[in-house]
Amino acid sequence: MDPHPAPAGVATPADRRDLADATWPDLPATPTVLVPLGSLEQHGPHLPLDTDAAIADAVARRVAELLDPDGSGDLWVAPPVVYAASGEHQMFAGTASIGTDALRTLLVELTRSLRTWAGRVVFVNAHGGNLQALGAALRQLRAEGHDVTWAPCATEEVDAHAGYTETSLMLHLRPASVRLDRAVAGNTTPVHELLPALRSGGVGAVSANGVLGDPAGASAAEGERVLEAMARDVVERLAREGTAAAQPAGAPA
Repeated sequence: MDPHPAPAGVATPADRRDLADATWPDLPATPTVLVPLGSLEQHGPHLPLDTDAAIADAVARRVAELLDPDGSGDLWVAPPVVYAASGEHQMFAGTASIGTDALRTLLVELTRSLRTWAGRVVFVNAHGGNLQALGAALRQLRAEGHDVTWAPCATEEVDAHAGYTETSLMLHLRPASVRLDRAVAGNTTPVHELLPALRSGGVGAVSANGVLGDPAGASAAEGERVLEAMARDVVERLAREGTAAAQPAGAPA
């Protein structure tokens, strides 16, 4: 417990990063806005439909903590984009996809709006199906002169879909939403070998339960480690692009 809690009604650093909780006078001139980009799609029989959005949101919030530890107001985390491009999962109930073209339009219009007051927009993406729309949107927006970029929620060891990594992340973030009693392996064939079948028939063509990987052994501790690695990877990517805050608090020089 915090021995010196903030008085009632006084925003904490975390509150000052939450765009949805802000009022317009709270926002400084030309802040950076982090926009988590996820999906609403099946994640096997054991993970919630908003897994990608939850991961993207958590990574974006950790990035904001690393780059702006005092909550100065220069970095804000927007609510996640949940409806995205998930056509490869459409054969499973619960999936809600708007498709690549609609997502591209959404990202373009969202960025145009944000950029009327924000200095920079950074999309933090946790769903591979969004990449085509994201790439097309960024090309158009940059041609229009907007300062916009993106970073993936990824580390070298991330598995494909609803396996060990995502299950660990959700055990760390929202353990009550994980149905471990239903967690079983799906197709564990390397994804690059499955791509032809995935492209022609979607995930259902290669995995009856919607899982690509094996959630066995997943843990909250592993999820915490992976989340930190993902966030620091995003920070490093932004630093390489020359963002104002090149090093997070406590990071090695």
